[in-house]
Amino acid sequence: MSTLNSLLSKNQQRTICSQLGSVKLKLLYKATVHGFTGAAFHQRCDNQSPTVSVGYNASGYVFGGYTKQPFSQSGQYVNDDQAFIFGLAGGKLQKYPVTNSPYAIRMIANCGPYFGESLVLINGSQPVTYSNPQSYYKFNPAEMHGNDLNLTECEVYLVEGEFSGKNNILQSEIKKEILICYTIKNFKPPVSSVSQARVLLIGQVGAGKSSFFNSINSVFRGHVTSQAISGSSPTSLTTQFRTYSVKDGRGGKPLPFTLCDTMGLEDSKGAGLDVDDISSILKGHVPDFYQFNPTAPLHAEVQGYRKSPRIKDKIHCVAYVIDACKVSIMPTNLEDKLAAIRRKVNLLGIPQLVLLTKVDEACPLVKEDLRNVYKSGYIQDIMQGVSTKVGVPLSCIVPVKNYSGELELDLNCDILLLSALIQMLRFTDNYFDELSDRLEEEL
Repeated sequence: MSTLNSLLSKNQQRTICSQLGSVKLKLLYKATVHGFTGAAFHQRCDNQSPTVSVGYNASGYVFGGYTKQPFSQSGQYVNDDQAFIFGLAGGKLQKYPVTNSPYAIRMIANCGPYFGESLVLINGSQPVTYSNPQSYYKFNPAEMHGNDLNLTECEVYLVEGEFSGKNNILQSEIKKEILICYTIKNFKPPVSSVSQARVLLIGQVGAGKSSFFNSINSVFRGHVTSQAISGSSPTSLTTQFRTYSVKDGRGGKPLPFTLCDTMGLEDSKGAGLDVDDISSILKGHVPDFYQFNPTAPLHAEVQGYRKSPRIKDKIHCVAYVIDACKVSIMPTNLEDKLAAIRRKVNLLGIPQLVLLTKVDEACPLVKEDLRNVYKSGYIQDIMQGVSTKVGVPLSCIVPVKNYSGELELDLNCDILLLSALIQMLRFTDNYFDELSDRLEEEL
């Protein structure tokens, strides 16, 4: 028997599979080969599950649906709370979940895939689509199939592998545990006098600096917390220099890093964090709880000022916190401030990276599933824009989602946050390596 050739491209298959987990698609039925009839469809697809059904029309639209239930010819409705229909265009999948799951799928003998009176492929054993956006799935017909109901092809794929569900959750839990136990907890600065690597968070007002610390703290506490002041305000809610140590759970030992929070950057002159204060922070002169004054930079007479800071007081990595939703509208004055800061940081040989926050708000595909963050072309475009504006390579830009309005932790959110933290620790290692090299040269 000859091998069936899939009309779905590899990229289209990857896009669909990204909604389902670590899976692959196996082609079961192809209408132009087996026939545009309900009988041919059922002969090839009955008792197979889960499946993805795909329709194609002459207008170039690709659309279909997913169900975890096996097809049959019972004439009955079947409950499926995970079913959805979709439109696929430009490498992006527009997903329309079932709105009334007891009527998600109907098993009709003389039709192809039958999604709850809303979308039927091969309706009445004819190469046509039945479409009703007001039924058990709500969708835009013009976006899904361009109102072209004539089918040029229909394919049904068996979903093979560990599709989303308990297996996927278990994999995420294992990955989170590995990140925490084998990477973060075991991290140790290579300089004996330094017990905690210090990472400085710098960013525009409202970008999520304080929220990032709260989110990291939440991951290790096991529940959402809000120790640092954060929220939405036109001016910085953080007015002091703060150093935050994170403990391994309530009452646990301090972890080997400190997150340093600063006043937010503002585009207007004389407002927000003063660029001249940055040098003092980087060099370790600024004490904890120092009150920023945008009109008067720090001077040596301030109480607590460290005149001879040690390595453990200095900053070992700088993370610029940037709102993904505001990259394209970043004010020129703010770009200039970031450029001035980067020059100061470069002179001191401190590694730098970017935390790209609010990626879920910037991209609907990511909002639907955080695991799509590295598959989203839109997020990749934003990262490219950040690379150009801030002057850092793409490899130094890390997308994250902070906890904001959530009451419970989310595994995929935790994994993004922990991955960002690990990248910071790796960058501090680079700092200590450079420091060791300089000390050897001086000797």
